[in-house]
Amino acid sequence: MVALPDNILMSAEEYLVWEPTQEERYEYWDGEVVMMSGATRNHNRVSGNFFKLLDDALADRTCEVYIVDVKVQIEPGQKYFYPDVVVTCDERDTDPQLVQFPCLIIEVLSPSTEAADRGKKFAKYRQSPTLQEYVLVQVAQPIVEVFRRNEQGKWVLSEYNLGDILRLESVDVEIAIAHVYRQVQFETELTDA
Repeated sequence: MVALPDNILMSAEEYLVWEPTQEERYEYWDGEVVMMSGATRNHNRVSGNFFKLLDDALADRTCEVYIVDVKVQIEPGQKYFYPDVVVTCDERDTDPQLVQFPCLIIEVLSPSTEAADRGKKFAKYRQSPTLQEYVLVQVAQPIVEVFRRNEQGKWVLSEYNLGDILRLESVDVEIAIAHVYRQVQFETELTDA
């Protein structure tokens, strides 16, 4: 077995040629290549549900919805991320490898990625002038957090629970939160009898 180095360093140009040839997915952070972790069944189910709901709702529009394996360029030559779901409605998005002009990004949270998704990734995503909504979806419990850019350019948080209807303003689509969590098994807490 060959051990890979902890930190793989390369230029953005090298990364964009190298990464599509790999079996695993890697993000790019300012010259450092970072391997993506695997997902749980619930994580996969929620991502798939969100993708299907959006893809069906946007079928007759010029928007395109991608899941898991399409990277988003946040800073040319600096940051390339793999969100769980991304939507672009921008006709400038023609690169076959990546999305450059996202309007909606959805990240399904896991213990290993939550801190980055809430922190440094969101800080970078906010720099995208086309991004209008950033959605964080929990899988341990049915909670969806939506950060929307308002008319003043500030990001405003709204939280949705299982019985709520989520309106994604960036693509003008309404989704029942219960549909996002279809077939998801939540962990039950053990109580003393």
